[in-house]
Amino acid sequence: MSKVRSSSQSWSRRSFPRTWSPKLTTVFCAVVLFCLALSTSASAKDNPSYTQVGHNISIGPNEQVGELTCFGCSIRVRGQVAGDVTTFGGSVVVEDQSQVVGEITTFAGDIRLGPGAKVSGDVTVFGGQMRRDPEASISGDVTTMGGRHWFVPIVLAPFLFLGLLVAFVIWLVQRMRRPSAPAVAA
Repeated sequence: MSKVRSSSQSWSRRSFPRTWSPKLTTVFCAVVLFCLALSTSASAKDNPSYTQVGHNISIGPNEQVGELTCFGCSIRVRGQVAGDVTTFGGSVVVEDQSQVVGEITTFAGDIRLGPGAKVSGDVTVFGGQMRRDPEASISGDVTTMGGRHWFVPIVLAPFLFLGLLVAFVIWLVQRMRRPSAPAVAA
């Protein structure tokens, strides 16, 4: 007599080996979905978007790209960007007659707009400076929290909050574990 699997058994239990824990199954599915998402975005050819870590991005005079994101590096635009430009720990330079249709945001870096540079969105600088030629145009809002002194509170604030939350949880656990004093009859 052969065993018939119950139809109420979940797909993951039927598809993955029994030795895999539910956590491992979840991680495996997340990695597969990430790889699929990465492969579909990498195949876009119309306005390629670039994300770099530690390597500068330079857009030539006749190039048109989508969004630019840079971690620990800088971005130089001589052409046209159809999306946003974002750097973390790097600077953004938009040179003569170049255009950014989206927003420019930099954390711990500077922004320099050359003569005739056009930005259609907002420009935001945290922990840096903005240098703007009088002929450069910005259609959106300009927000600067200039100087390097802003960088420390912006980075440390989440860690401070997390530390206070952990200290509160430890205090609650210790308070709950204390033995209560026995009641004394009067």
